[in-house]
This record gives sequence, structure tokens and C-alpha cells, in this order.
Amino acid sequence: MTNIRFFLPSDTSALVRLFEEMQSYYKVPCPTPHVIESKLASLPVGVEIIVAEAEKIIGFAAFSSIYPGPSLTSGLFMKELFVTAEARGTGVGKALVSAVAKIAVEQGHKRVDWTADRDNPALLSFYAGLGALAQQEKVFYRLSGDALLSLSQM
Repeated sequence: MTNIRFFLPSDTSALVRLFEEMQSYYKVPCPTPHVIESKLASLPVGVEIIVAEAEKIIGFAAFSSIYPGPSLTSGLFMKELFVTAEARGTGVGKALVSAVAKIAVEQGHKRVDWTADRDNPALLSFYAGLGALAQQEKVFYRLSGDALLSLSQM
């Protein structure tokens, strides 16, 4: 049975391993475990992380409150959802998204938003199977690196 609960400081080592697996899955560089631990110890205000555990932590979701949205309502933005390779397809991802939805409703939010990679049909099918609707009218933008620095100095 999978238990979904909020991240605790005692989960740090397990979450570091999960973050390392996630970075490897996405084929992107990963900070050292010490850096990850430091960042987990000082999360920005408003960031929440829930974990899925069976005998060990096998997945997580990270999210934050956002405002305003349609009709000036609030929502949650789920930044990451990740499940270990061996636990995929067992309902852990669905349990995590369901828990985020429950938290949103309990906190009075009217929606949960997230992004997904267009080139991952299995993931898109998973989200559609949850009843989520792809928002074709939106374009996702990112400001980083030199562009971020340059704009910040205007």
C-alpha cells in the first residue's frame, strides 16, 4: 500500500536520491547531494512537497499556490511529479496527483495547473486519463540565464 504525506526533514536523503534519478531520467545535470540537501532545507516560501512511500519513498509532487487565475480565483501549480522507474504504472502517480487535487480543494483553490513534455505520449495519455485537459491556447515561456540577468538590470 502506498502512503501519501507531506515531506519531512527526515526524508531528505531519500528525496535526494529521487531527485538524482529524476535528473538522470530527464538527462540534465544534477547538483551534488550536499547542494540538494541544502536546497531542501531552505525551500522558498509557498513551496510544498508531498511524497509517496511504500517501503521507501517512491515518488513526489512539488507545488505552489498561484493567484490570480480565471475569474480571479487561486490555484495550485504542480511544478514536478516524479515516480521511480520501478513504481511507474502502479498507481503511484495517480495517487500523488489525487493528493494534490485534494489539497487544492481543501485550501479553497479552483484548479491545479502543470506542464508536460509534448514528446512523451505515455505521460500525456496518463494526464488525459485523469480527466485533465491540455490547454492549447497557452504557450509556456521561460526567462533564464543571460536573458534573465539582462532584463533584471533594466
